[in-house]
Amino acid sequence: MDLQKQVAPPAQTAAPAAELRASDADRDRIADILREALAEGRLTAEEHAERVEGALAAKTVGELEIYVRDLPAGRRAAAPAHAAAPQRPAPGVVPADPDENLVAVFSSSVRRGRWRAGRRIHAYAIFGSVEIDLSEALFEYQQVVVKAISVFGSVEVRVPENVSLRGTGGGVLGNFEVDTLDSTEADAPVVYVDGWAVLGNIEARAKRGRLVADILDKVQRKVDRGLRRHLDH
Repeated sequence: MDLQKQVAPPAQTAAPAAELRASDADRDRIADILREALAEGRLTAEEHAERVEGALAAKTVGELEIYVRDLPAGRRAAAPAHAAAPQRPAPGVVPADPDENLVAVFSSSVRRGRWRAGRRIHAYAIFGSVEIDLSEALFEYQQVVVKAISVFGSVEVRVPENVSLRGTGGGVLGNFEVDTLDSTEADAPVVYVDGWAVLGNIEARAKRGRLVADILDKVQRKVDRGLRRHLDH
């Protein structure tokens, strides 16, 4: 069946975000949702192939939404109805001094798992590597700044896929790459990655399958189970 023929074109009063040109990242998110739906048995192989083909040919965000609007995960791919996160943190919200320093000089430094993310994190990789994994972190603040300096080293930042991600920086014979991400939730955390890579590498992107809400739900379930065991005794 041709989904585009069955769904009426968007009205002239549709949200402007739906008329934006779709990016490769937008198509990748839709493809991930369709892949999950196929694995869960929500789509047949034929339906999956047809929707993937249509998504790859879609020109706008609104056209992409057609292929997932009847799937539970489709709302995550919908264009945000609120204003996008600002490119820079609000003045005075994030202090100049770091809450945590991660330094790797001819070594490696890793921060991952369950930990509380401060408002500012500094990472220095000098002939070494730093990994900052925020995919399971507890966000106590809505705005978090990661300042990264890489000299003949690498700094990797990973975030949950339902936060907003922004980046400002560059490279001198090096690579600075931040995959901009916009959350559909107005109160979602915003992670700002600032940095310079001198003959080194700095990357920041979302970690697929990791959601802030999902993680908090899992923690709550563990607390509830622990409380029930305590009451039973």
